Amino acid sequence: MRKRLQAKLREVKAELRRRMHAPIPAQGQWLSAVVDGHFRYYGVPMNSPALHLFRFHVGRLWHRALCRRSQRGRVRWERMRRLLRRWLPVARVCHPYPLRRFGVIT
Repeated sequence: MRKRLQAKLREVKAELRRRMHAPIPAQGQWLSAVVDGHFRYYGVPMNSPALHLFRFHVGRLWHRALCRRSQRGRVRWERMRRLLRRWLPVARVCHPYPLRRFGVIT
């Protein structure tokens, strides 16, 4: 749902702002937990486009926060892609279809 996605992204943005000057591994660990938790909750069949979108937006927000750490220093996208591959989990569906989950045979 759009409202929930935007609300969560707003929370992530505010927390990234607070953690802006923390070391990158600490930020990456925290973001990994956030994204993984999101995938575990919303990772139902047919929802993978929304999961990919969430990971994409979190990556953009993280890039923006890292670029704001100094006046001249910028994080190039080549480096950012490596950070995203390293720290953000790939979107995956965690829950099976209901018929398979409940073992229903008709």
